Amino acid sequence: MNNTPQPTAKSLISPVILFAATLFSSATLMFVLQPMFGKLLLPLLGGTPAVWNTCMVFYQTLLFLGYLYAHWLSSRLGSQRQIQIHTALLIFSVIALPVALPENAAPPTDGDPTLWLVWTLFLAIGLPFFVVSTTAPLLQKWFSHSGHHSSDDPYYLYAASNAGSLLALLSYPFLIEPNLGLANQRLIWSGGYIGLCALILVCAVSFWRSQADNADDEVLSDTGIEPPSTLEQLRWLALAFVPSSLLLGLTQFISTDIAAVPLLWIVPLTLYLLTFILVFSTWAERIRPWMLAAQPAVLTVFIAYSFINPATLPYWLDLILHLLAFLLAVMVCHGELAKSRPHPQYLTRFYLVMSFAGMLGGLFNTFVAPFIFNAVYEYPIMIVSALLLRPGFFNGKWFLQPIFPVLVLITGLTIYFTTEQLFDYLDLIGGALILLAGVSYSLRHSPIGLGVLTGVILLFTLGLHSMASNTIYQKRSFFGVMSVRDTVIPDENQRPETVRELYHGTTKHGAQRLTAANVTTPLTYYSRPGPIGQVFAEFDGENQHWHIGAVGLGAGALACYAKEGQLWKFYEIDPLVVEVAQNPAWFTYLSRCNKHAEMIVGDARQSLLKEADGSFDLLIMDAFSSDAVPTHLLTREALQLYFSKLKDNGLLAFHITNRHLALKKVMADHVNQLHLAALLQEFKPETDVPLVVATDWVVIAKQPERLQRLQQSRLGHWQKLPLTFGLQPWTDDFTHIIGIWK
Repeated sequence: MNNTPQPTAKSLISPVILFAATLFSSATLMFVLQPMFGKLLLPLLGGTPAVWNTCMVFYQTLLFLGYLYAHWLSSRLGSQRQIQIHTALLIFSVIALPVALPENAAPPTDGDPTLWLVWTLFLAIGLPFFVVSTTAPLLQKWFSHSGHHSSDDPYYLYAASNAGSLLALLSYPFLIEPNLGLANQRLIWSGGYIGLCALILVCAVSFWRSQADNADDEVLSDTGIEPPSTLEQLRWLALAFVPSSLLLGLTQFISTDIAAVPLLWIVPLTLYLLTFILVFSTWAERIRPWMLAAQPAVLTVFIAYSFINPATLPYWLDLILHLLAFLLAVMVCHGELAKSRPHPQYLTRFYLVMSFAGMLGGLFNTFVAPFIFNAVYEYPIMIVSALLLRPGFFNGKWFLQPIFPVLVLITGLTIYFTTEQLFDYLDLIGGALILLAGVSYSLRHSPIGLGVLTGVILLFTLGLHSMASNTIYQKRSFFGVMSVRDTVIPDENQRPETVRELYHGTTKHGAQRLTAANVTTPLTYYSRPGPIGQVFAEFDGENQHWHIGAVGLGAGALACYAKEGQLWKFYEIDPLVVEVAQNPAWFTYLSRCNKHAEMIVGDARQSLLKEADGSFDLLIMDAFSSDAVPTHLLTREALQLYFSKLKDNGLLAFHITNRHLALKKVMADHVNQLHLAALLQEFKPETDVPLVVATDWVVIAKQPERLQRLQQSRLGHWQKLPLTFGLQPWTDDFTHIIGIWK
C-alpha cells in the first residue's frame, strides 16, 4: 500500500515530467563534462587510455560521495532541512564556474602522474560534479514521496537518467565537438549547470509542497519493510563491481590490443549505459531470459576465436565479438542487480552500494591492476567473474560444479611440467582449448562450473600466446603495456633471421636487426630508404653541429643518424620507454650510436616551452599513443611553438602515418594558414628489405627555397600537400577527429 501523500492542487506540472527532465538534464551535463574536460587535459598527458581510465575513477569516486551525501540527507533529515541544506550546496557550487584547469597545472615527469591527475580534477571540477552526482538518488527519493501513482517504484527514472548520459556521450564527438570550441563549451556547460540548479530547486519546491500537510518525521517514517540483509548488499556490490571493472578493462584492452581507433572508448561506455536503460525499463523481464541464454552461447565463440585463435579473424570482427560478450555479461549482471532492487524506503542505500562498487572497480583497474599485472589481465578475470554471478550460483549440489574444470586444470599443469618440448604441441593444445570452449556451453546452468572452466581455458590461452609470441620482456606503466619480442623473419636472401621488436599493445614502435652488419641500421618508420632517411641524406652534410630534437623515442632507432658534434634531445612522455630503449639487454641503438643523447621525460609541448627560442636545426615529431597522434601536438598553436624553437632555416619533420585519420589535411591547412612551405612523401618500399615499411612524412620549413634540394632529390617522390577545403583549423580550442576520418 502506498502511504505517501497525494499531490496537491498547486502542482502545475506532472511530477514525472519534472523529475525525469531534471534527471535527464543532470546526466547529460555529467557526460558532456567528462569528454570536455578530457580535452582540456590532453595537452598535459596525451591521449593514452590510462588518462581516460583515471578520470573514470575520479568520476566514480565523486559519484559515490554524491550518493553517500544523498543517502545521509534523505535518511537522516526531514524534508525542510533536506531542501535547506541542498539549496545552500547548489548556491555554493556556483563559485566553481566556469570550469577550467588550475593555473600552472603541470604533471610530474619523474613518476606516475595518477595522483596528480586526480588532484587536478578535484580542484577543477570537483564541486559541480559532486552536485550533479547527487541528483539521481536524491530526486528519486523525493519523487517516491510525491504521491504520484508510480512513486512506489521510482527506479524507472534511472532509465531517464541513463538516457541523458547516453545522448550526451554520443552527441559530444558528433555534434558538440565539431561545432563548438572548448571556450564556448565551457561557457555553455556552465550556463546549463545553472539551469540544472534551477530545475532541482523546482523539484525541491514540488517535494516540499507534497509534504506541506505532514510532519517532517513522516518523510522518514518506518514503513515496516525489512531492510536488505548484509548478504544481499554484498551481492549488489559484486553485481555492480564486475561491470565497472569490465568496462575499464575492455576499454584498455581493445584500445591497445585490437584496434587503436580514435574515439573507440565511446563504444564500451555506450553499451554500458544502454544496459542500465534496458534493465530498469518495463521491458526488463522480457529481455532477461534472452540475455541469460545468449551469454554462454556467445561466450563459446568468443573464447574460441577472440582469445584462443584471434589471428583467424579480421580485427573488426574480433572487436565485435569482444563488445558483444561484454554487452551480454554486463546485461546479466545489471539485470540481476535491477531485479533485486529494494523497496523505495532503501533506494538511496541501493544506489550507494552500486556507486561504491563502481568506485571499487575503477580503483582496482587503475591503482591495483597495473602494479600486480604486466598486461591487462583484469579483463579476462572479470569475464570469469561475470559468469560466476549468473543466477543459480547455489542451486543444487553447487559444490560439485567445479569438479570437471579442476580436473582439466590438473591435467594441463601436469602436461606443462612433464613435457620438455611443449612448444611443439602448441597447435594441439590450442585445438584442445577450442574443444573445451565448446564443452563449456554444456555447463550453462552451472555458474561455478562455467566460470571455473572458462578461467582454466583463459589461463592456458594466455600462457600459450606468451610462448608463441616469444615475448622476452613485458611491463605495464600508466601509459600502457610495453613488450619486447624476438621474431624470426626472412632476410634479403630469404634466410631466417631474428629481429627484436618493441610493441605498445599490438602496435609496433620500433625494431632492430641483431646481426653485426645491421645492428645500427634504423628500421621501420625511420629506415634510410624512407622519408626521414632521405632528409638526413640531403641535409645532414651541410652542418656538423646540428642541434636536433626528436619527440618520441621508441626503440631509439633515430639515434643512429647522429654524428660527432651534434647535440640530440629526445622527448618522451613514458619513462618506461626510456628505460627499455636505454637498456642494452633489449635494444642497443642508443648505447652504440648516441649514448650521450639527452632524455627529457614529459609531454613534448610542455618540455619544448622550456627550450630557448631559435635553438634547433631539426625537430622530428613522432609522438604516438598506440596508433594515434595526440591531437594537442597537431594544433596551430603547437606548430607555432615548434617553429619558435627552430632556427630561421630549421626543418620540422612530422610523421603522420595513420590507418584511420588523414592527418595530411590538418598539416596542409596549417601550412596554408601560417604561410609555410611543406613537402609530403607517402613512401612505399620498392624492395623486400626486412622491416623497411610504408610510412608518411611531412617536412615543413619557413621558406620554400629551403626545401628545393629535397624536392629535386632522386631519393624519393616528394610532393606538395593537397589543398583542403571546408576544414575548420585545428587549434587548442577546437579539434574534430571525425572530420579527417579516412
